[in-house]
Amino acid sequence: MKAIVLEQFGGVENLVYKDVKMPEIKASEVLIKVKAISINPVDVKVRSRQAPLAEELAKHDPLILGWDISGEIVEVGKGATRFQIGDEVFGMINFVGHGQAYAEYIAAPEVHLALKPENVSHVEAAASTLAALTAWQVFDQYGKLRPTDKVLIHAAAGGVGHFAVQIARHIGAHVIATSSASNRNFVLQLGADEHIDYHTTQFEKILCDIDFVLETVGGANFQKSVQVLKPFGTIVTLPSGHTKEDEFKAREKNLHACYFMSVYSNDTDMRHIASMLETGVLKPYVSHIFEFDEMAKAHLQIETGHTMGKVVVRL
Repeated sequence: MKAIVLEQFGGVENLVYKDVKMPEIKASEVLIKVKAISINPVDVKVRSRQAPLAEELAKHDPLILGWDISGEIVEVGKGATRFQIGDEVFGMINFVGHGQAYAEYIAAPEVHLALKPENVSHVEAAASTLAALTAWQVFDQYGKLRPTDKVLIHAAAGGVGHFAVQIARHIGAHVIATSSASNRNFVLQLGADEHIDYHTTQFEKILCDIDFVLETVGGANFQKSVQVLKPFGTIVTLPSGHTKEDEFKAREKNLHACYFMSVYSNDTDMRHIASMLETGVLKPYVSHIFEFDEMAKAHLQIETGHTMGKVVVRL
C-alpha cells in the first residue's frame, strides 16, 4: 500500500511517498481503508521535532505520522465485536502513540472509533476527531462547564476553538471569543455571544469575573487569562510551555487551574461527537482540502498559524 513516511525530522521534503506492508490487525482491531485524514498542529510539530512526542516516535521505522481518519472497515479482528466489514467509521487512532494515519489503510483499536453519521462526509468526519475531542474533553472532563458560566475561548476560529464555541453554546454558557477581526462574523455565526479582536483590544483590560477560560495560545496569554477569572474559576490550557510560576500565580488566586496536556482516544467520547454531528449541534468547518499527494501543502498551511477551522487530506 502507499504511505507517507517521515524519513527524518525536519521540513516537508522529508515526507516521502513509499510502498509499505499492509498493517496486520490485532484481535481487538479493525482494518480501515482510509478516505480522509485530518491534519493538526501536532503533526507539524512532530515532523519538525518541536514536540516531545517526536522523541518517542523516533524509534519507529518506518515512521508514519497522523492520527485522525475517516474510512471504511475492510477487515475485523477475531476479538472485535463493535463493527463489521463495510461500516464507515471515524476516530483519533492511538494518540499519543504511533497512529500511522498517512496511509491507504490503517489498523485501529475498535475502542478508538465511532460510526460515521450518514449526514456527514468522510472529510467532515475526519475533521471532527482530535480537535473536536479536545474541545469536548476540556468542558466535560477537565473542567465542568455549566449552563450559567461565562466562558472565554481564545483562537476561536481555529481547529479546537471553532468546535469549542459550538459545544459551549450547546451547553448553554455565555461565550466570549477572541480572533482576528476578519474572522469576527465566522465566530459569531458559530454561536459566540461576544467577539474580541485580539489585534486591537486587550481582553484583560475589559473582562472580569469569567468562570472558565480555554487558553490555546500560550505564553503571556495564560497570565493575562488568569487575571480575568473570578476566584475559584477554571482555566484549561493546551500544551503551551506554561511555567511553574504560572501555575503558582493561578493557585494563588484560588483558581481551579487545569493543565490539559493531552487529548485521548475513547469510544464513549467519539460517540458523543458522532451524536452531535448527527443532530447538527456540531458542524465542522473545513477551510482547506488537499489530495493525498499534496501532504506537504497541507503541512505548510498549518504552519501559517492562521487556518480557519480544519485542514483535511482526502484519498
